[in-house]
Amino acid sequence: MTAPLIRIEDLHKDYVTGAGRVPALDGIDLEIGAGEFVAIMGPSGSGKSTFMNILGCLDSPTRGRYLFAGEDVAGLDADRLAAVRSGAIGFVFQGFNLLARMDALDNVALPLVYAGVARASRRRRAAELLERVGLGRHAHHRPAQLSGGQQQRVAIARALVNAPRLVLADEPTGNLDTHTSVEIMRIFAELNREQGLTLVLVTHEADIAGYARRLVRFRDGRIAGDEVAGGGAP
Repeated sequence: MTAPLIRIEDLHKDYVTGAGRVPALDGIDLEIGAGEFVAIMGPSGSGKSTFMNILGCLDSPTRGRYLFAGEDVAGLDADRLAAVRSGAIGFVFQGFNLLARMDALDNVALPLVYAGVARASRRRRAAELLERVGLGRHAHHRPAQLSGGQQQRVAIARALVNAPRLVLADEPTGNLDTHTSVEIMRIFAELNREQGLTLVLVTHEADIAGYARRLVRFRDGRIAGDEVAGGGAP
């Protein structure tokens, strides 16, 4: 049997405040296989964003285990963690996080700069991905010259440029109108269906979660539900 891409075992995350210890995650057990498209929903304070940060190796649990592709993340040194973040995981954020001084092509190619890829190769790869998300003609536009939906497409292309095994999307349609949100989610659904890309998406919106194939509900730092989702809303 193939091991899951993500295995979470009895995961806890506590924060210490002036009022004492505050549990953000309280004993999470979860497996996500390669090629799955999973939506995570829950009210504010349910722990879903903390969970996503741990999946992305941006935060560490207080206790419990997180295995990514069979590796115990807690046992990785700083260099190996950075390599996982940059090479195996792609991130898409609500706020796009594009660099204003760079055009779309250079924004997409930026992770390849840090990976030491030659200029011609990284620009070729970035151009291919901009074509894939329908922005080939906008390669030399800066973010201020692009709509919100176009900026998010650039962000998706950037997340894919290192050919990651996992893409994490945190409220990727939160700043977009309904029509544009549908366009963005169709891109995600196509990437999952046609390329087998593993996607984990945090959202507050049920219609957005409907594009995923699996829905995990968080409440009070625990998993309150794990069910089959729509798998490709129209």
